[in-house]
Amino acid sequence: MLDGPWIFPLLGAVAGILAGLLGVGGGLVLVAALAWLLPLHGIPREAAMHAALASSMASIVLTAASSAYAHHRRGSVLWPTVAWMAPGLVVGGWLGSLLAVSLGGDVLRWGVVAYCFAAAAQMAFGGTRSGAGHAAPTGPTMGIAGTAIGAVSAVVGIGGGSMTVPLLVWRGVAAVRAVGTSSACGVVIGIASAAGYAFNAPAGALPAHAIGYVYLPASIGVAAASVLAAPLGTRLAHAIGGPALRRVFAAFLALVGASLALQ
Repeated sequence: MLDGPWIFPLLGAVAGILAGLLGVGGGLVLVAALAWLLPLHGIPREAAMHAALASSMASIVLTAASSAYAHHRRGSVLWPTVAWMAPGLVVGGWLGSLLAVSLGGDVLRWGVVAYCFAAAAQMAFGGTRSGAGHAAPTGPTMGIAGTAIGAVSAVVGIGGGSMTVPLLVWRGVAAVRAVGTSSACGVVIGIASAAGYAFNAPAGALPAHAIGYVYLPASIGVAAASVLAAPLGTRLAHAIGGPALRRVFAAFLALVGASLALQ
């Protein structure tokens, strides 16, 4: 039943809502789900984690773009911050994908688990700076942060929201603006990382319908549905806002980490 093509658009709808709501592109939940589902679709188990990460990154490009556009229309994307972070995001995303291709599947899986719990704890218990929440953090430090965020995002298969959002919140940005800005950054990360997974994978890493480690049926099916669902998540983010959005974010990351650890 779960080996039918319908499962990927269903995952995409969930990812799209999460992209708008949390600014994470649904990447973490996609990685956990795809790592379990892809072997049912003919992907070798030893390559399933790599394919899950790569396919998640490819789908994030359109998912994050849809979410970023919806946030932009509401004025919650800090474009000067995106501009400062983008070069680092590209470099980090490419280098992170190169590292991930060289690692074993189990190493990647436990790395994602550890990351989920660390990010959840930071969002649940981390503090913020005081401020009106409208300033756009800029400068070379944001570019350096972008490199680190891009690299880690590529290794764990996400759009960077679980790092970008806490960073911006810590810098005094209002939570909903941090989510919107993170969505725009996710587009850059997705493009750089997916290209790395596609063009640096071993020859014949996956069966038909794949480019490198990017399994096209999963990426396309997820992206098509997520683009339609992302605006709903954006409306939810603006309705919730503030501390409640941080708690939702933290609970989501903890649940995903637990599910992946139990696989």
